[in-house]
Amino acid sequence: MPTGRTIRLALTTLGFAGLIVALNAAPAGATPASNFAGQVLGRGTLQSTGSLPINAGLDVVVAQNTVQPGGSSGWHMHPGGAIVVVVQGQITTYESVGDHCLVTTYTAGQSFTERANKPLIAVNGGSTVTITIATFPNVPVGVAGAQRIDLPNPGTCPGV
Repeated sequence: MPTGRTIRLALTTLGFAGLIVALNAAPAGATPASNFAGQVLGRGTLQSTGSLPINAGLDVVVAQNTVQPGGSSGWHMHPGGAIVVVVQGQITTYESVGDHCLVTTYTAGQSFTERANKPLIAVNGGSTVTITIATFPNVPVGVAGAQRIDLPNPGTCPGV
């Protein structure tokens, strides 16, 4: 024979279950978009670690880069870093780290960060055109091309 405590527990459990069902069945309070369209330019699963700070009062620049087979970015760095999504093809980065070279290849559907003020070159070693979408935070306001600084070859990545 059920005791009073057992009945209260059963009723409480049933009440919470009913509340959960009711809350999930209620229509959402979101408003639909009106005369608004969004287009995803690229999407990639992050392959590298680290983060980039984003500072108020500076520009954020977004660029599409197209790299032909055998083409490269030339040695450069980004004062505010970069977040890159590989939309098509593949790209291999050669990053000068102290006295050695860090080599990483990224393919379509992957993304990576380029750390601020770190010299690197990106090379399309594949046989198809590579397309990337890059976001550059912390760019000086209104200064064209300030998201990138060209550099001489540091000599740490032989053959590149």
